[in-house]
Amino acid sequence: MKKKRKKKVKFTIYFYILVIVVVSIFLFVFLNSDGKEENKTNNNNTNTVEKPTVKEKTEEEIKLEKLNNINEKLDFFKMEYLDRYIAYKEKNPNLDDETVVVYVNIGLDQNFYTNVKDSPFKHTNTVLANKYYFLGKDYVPKNLVYINSAYQSGGKQMTKDAAVAFEKMAAAAKEQGYTVRATSTYRSYDYQAGLYERYAANDGKAKADTYSARPGYSEHQTGLAVDVDNAYSSYTSFGNTKEFTWMKQNSYKYGYILRYTKETEFITGYMNEPWHYRYVGVEIATYIHEHPMTYEEYYVRFLDK
Repeated sequence: MKKKRKKKVKFTIYFYILVIVVVSIFLFVFLNSDGKEENKTNNNNTNTVEKPTVKEKTEEEIKLEKLNNINEKLDFFKMEYLDRYIAYKEKNPNLDDETVVVYVNIGLDQNFYTNVKDSPFKHTNTVLANKYYFLGKDYVPKNLVYINSAYQSGGKQMTKDAAVAFEKMAAAAKEQGYTVRATSTYRSYDYQAGLYERYAANDGKAKADTYSARPGYSEHQTGLAVDVDNAYSSYTSFGNTKEFTWMKQNSYKYGYILRYTKETEFITGYMNEPWHYRYVGVEIATYIHEHPMTYEEYYVRFLDK
């Protein structure tokens, strides 16, 4: 009986040991397998997080790329004109991006006398009056004075700054043997209206627009513009005189610029007028002399902020 009991106890011990071993192996395999799956899952998650995402470009960014992101280089770029810039560039593919921005800011993507704005900087030497900027019917310069009779014909008026500068310029020309005389200066709205109507009646409105401003759009109404002659021939012949050559070389020293030329007709809308000068001050006139451009181009680059 004792031997049988001993054998039974021994068997039971072996059995439990075997069970423990089997269970241990099972747990080891199960836990190790679960760990691998967890690591695999973690690795997949890590790969998902680290995978770079491609940011979609906005419509505005796509449009700016068509202009080679010129907005980053020009402080006079106007985001509200973006569609106009693109449309103008498509019509004028030969123009560089900066020129496109300048021309659209001037308004050249639209017909003259459309999208008209109120003239900026009224009663200053930088006031802009052209086929896109309107002075108004009631605009009269505040400081009109008569030019010295020695340098004008028929009681001509300009703003004080312009008149003083013109007298100095005419005096300097005289000292060097040239005659520069003011023949037309300040014109009121009503005077310009009568003048334009006569021209339009004689030549038609389209033709008149090439050499005469509509009332309210004339530089003469600012009191800063002057038509000149040499006192010996008509002002329309001024371009053929030695005085014209002198003016091209010296007018900027006194704050005057030649306003309308054949080369810039597409910008100003006016035919070549070698007799028409505009006072803008010495600093601006000097810059334009050294960097040839129209006053419109100067305005959109440096004043229209």
